[in-house]
Amino acid sequence: MKKVFVVGTVGIPSCYGGFETLVENLVETSTSEVKYTVFCSKQEYAVKLDEYKGAKLMYLPFKANGIQSIFYDIYSLVKSLFYRPDVVLILGVSGCVFLPIFKLFSGSKVVVNIDGLEWRRDKWGRMARAFLKLSEKLAVTFSDTVISDNQAIYDHVLHAYKKHSEVIAYGGDHAIVKPLSGNHKGYALALCRIEPENNVELILQAFVDSPVPLKFIGNWHSSEFGRQLKATYSKVAGIELIEPVYDPEELFDYRDQCQFYVHGHSAGGTNPSLVEMMFFAKPIFAFDCNFNRYSTAEQAIYFDSIASLKALIWSLDKTGKNAADKVGRSMSDLALQRYTWKTVRQSYQALYE
Repeated sequence: MKKVFVVGTVGIPSCYGGFETLVENLVETSTSEVKYTVFCSKQEYAVKLDEYKGAKLMYLPFKANGIQSIFYDIYSLVKSLFYRPDVVLILGVSGCVFLPIFKLFSGSKVVVNIDGLEWRRDKWGRMARAFLKLSEKLAVTFSDTVISDNQAIYDHVLHAYKKHSEVIAYGGDHAIVKPLSGNHKGYALALCRIEPENNVELILQAFVDSPVPLKFIGNWHSSEFGRQLKATYSKVAGIELIEPVYDPEELFDYRDQCQFYVHGHSAGGTNPSLVEMMFFAKPIFAFDCNFNRYSTAEQAIYFDSIASLKALIWSLDKTGKNAADKVGRSMSDLALQRYTWKTVRQSYQALYE
């Protein structure tokens, strides 16, 4: 039996984001072949389970995000030394500055998912970017296996570090919590964290005076940027700004009933919300960047400006229902081929050998 320790997430049950959802689905394979132990942030869980879906949970007294994530991940690695797992799976690079020391004392195989080139994100200052870039370099240099969640990340790792990585994305089939209706209620849907790099304002501006109403789900009150956008665009006819939706069935209904989906992410590799949406067989309008083109295999519809997105919205009636449905079907077919959790679990488990 392979003992696998998971470092770098808030924990499970999933209560935060993409990595947590990944781990929650990976531990489905906690069997006689693989036994997972997952480090969890004590501050995030009022109820602290000893086990979840067969995985052992160990709680640490740090936050898993922000500046504390560095200490959280390093403490996780230090604790791992005493248990001698066969594999340490590290998600993200925050604590990888400790990897050179960890490797001196550990015989564990180190597998690192380096996430989405975090140091390129606009939200970080110069010092934070320098630290994250160093962490990425150490993660690639001192790991036994690097996981890239997108072909564009693979290309970056190969070009920057002359090292091959394993391309494994995320699953999205968990989003289908009941049968699809096959219908829509005539609105466009957008869903993301409200950050500039997700082209939030571009999307909102494109839907001003649009023939198609927009429902936009996001954490509008988590930043001054979001609050300002909500104050401005909540007054615009046809635009509905919705706070985060955590109930799986409610989120399913928003996705199932939309006419098409608008994806504005411009950074971060393969985005879990995009992968999840592909299972709904809806046309996807995606911001034109290499991450999104790889994720959708060049089969989505792409925009790169307010004008180009406006043109797509206004031309939707002219393209016809059959053409739009064809894009939706291609998204669904691709999702079933690439993005099921069964495929992802098998790919991760193969790396533990």
